[in-house]
Amino acid sequence: MLTIGQLAARVGVTIRAIRHYHQRGLLPEPERDASGYRRYGPRAVVDLIRIKTLVAAGVPLARVEYLLAGGQDKFAAAIAEIDRQMAAKVAELEEHRARLAELVAGDRLFLPPEVIELLDRQRALGVSERMNDIERDSWIMITALAPDQVLEWAATKNAALEDPELVRLYLAMDQAWDWPADDPRLPGLAEAIMAWDGRNPRRDEAPEGLAALMNSNAFGSSPSWARLRRLMAARSAKHP
Repeated sequence: MLTIGQLAARVGVTIRAIRHYHQRGLLPEPERDASGYRRYGPRAVVDLIRIKTLVAAGVPLARVEYLLAGGQDKFAAAIAEIDRQMAAKVAELEEHRARLAELVAGDRLFLPPEVIELLDRQRALGVSERMNDIERDSWIMITALAPDQVLEWAATKNAALEDPELVRLYLAMDQAWDWPADDPRLPGLAEAIMAWDGRNPRRDEAPEGLAALMNSNAFGSSPSWARLRRLMAARSAKHP
């Protein structure tokens, strides 16, 4: 016959765990003997081993009691069901791990490779991370809201970057982000941008709702860009 400490040591659990199993009704608590100790026999050792094994396998304590109380057929069926549930949980966790691995790759989770390559090309041309981040957010919206057009637009933008004048204007607009809203250079920049647009008409205009989101994301990020947008809109109204 074993004391609670001896039982815990033999099975490889803590005394606290045994007492918890007593409280949950999983392991019967023996009466104290004449010396005042609770003594555990072979049945307690077997039951505790079964409890420990089930818990180590991930079976919730609420199910452990059900399993221990049933016959062999009931036990086997319940274990099979628990295994199915655990397999589903493992698959779910694997999916989460895959998503986390994609998150490590940053923008690649949200954007197609063609857009990633475009943003990398802009960095190589000297576009700041700040401007690239602003444009990345617009591409994320395009990818989500106009998925059938995103690759065509990326190809169009890539081709446009072959024009040194556009690259110059792009870099100038990047620098203008930090200018004060009343900077005297802004009207000239707006004029140059609108002139380039006039020489290079677009065939890939975004739907009105998406265009509004993109404009808000970009031009709302800087007071100088907000004014630049107003200047371009005013010129467009004069020269439709």
